[in-house]
Parts: sequence; structure tokens; C-alpha cells
Amino acid sequence: MEILNEIKFAMPSLSVNESAARAVVSSFLIQADPTVEELSDIRTAVSEAVTNAVVHAYRGTKGSIELTVRLLPDRVIYIRVKDRGCGIKDIKQAMEPLFTTAPEEERSGLGFSVMESFMDRLTVRSVPGRGTTVTMRKRLTAHGD
Repeated sequence: MEILNEIKFAMPSLSVNESAARAVVSSFLIQADPTVEELSDIRTAVSEAVTNAVVHAYRGTKGSIELTVRLLPDRVIYIRVKDRGCGIKDIKQAMEPLFTTAPEEERSGLGFSVMESFMDRLTVRSVPGRGTTVTMRKRLTAHGD
């Protein structure tokens, strides 16, 4: 995979860092000249992925969340959000709309559905006890398309 540019960012699993992740992604992607709608979609997907790591991966403890953003040829954006938390036992079940492991916190269970709706491709890999990696891709339109 040819990488035109890349940024990596690590942050503690604090809910206040979800906005920092959105800001980092936005600032980096400005060079690709996305539309306002595309940037909003990407920011929302990143927000959901980081929030999932904060809420579910490190429940009650602190850990690290790694964010990687790449610009690829043909205006493709690659985003990876990785944690080393508790992992997901059943990825298929976790990706079902309205499924949540935190119903006592009134979670909607729509995080993965939101990510899928805003990105062209979503991949989730997880090993219980070792963490989860969420990878997303989106091809930006050329202005005028």
C-alpha cells in the first residue's frame, strides 16, 4: 500500500480526548481538501471509534488509544483506531445495531453502525484480552463530482 502521507497519534483513554482525536484528524485531512460533508462524516466515525475504545476497551481503567491516519492514492483516507483493552468476544454480535455491553450507562449500541454508514469500508479485528483494531476507509470525491 503506497502511503502519500501519514500521522500517528497516541492518547490516554479519557473521554475528553475524543474531541482531540477529531481535531487531529480534521487538521491532517485539510491537505486532502475534503468537502464539509466528508470531513463531518469522517470526524463522526473517528469519534465513535475512539468513544468505543474509551467506554468498552478500558472499562474502569486507563490505557492507550492509537490513532493512525493515512492519505493513500486516489483520494483514499485510511484510519485505524487501536486499543489494547479487553477485546471483543463476538465481533458479529458487537456490530449488530442496538447491541451494547454497557446498558447501565444508557449506551445506544449504534457505534459500529454509525461508522459503517459514514465510511466506505469498516473492518474490526479483536482478540479477547489483547485489544481491538478498527480500520476504516473512505474515498473522497473530487470537487465537482
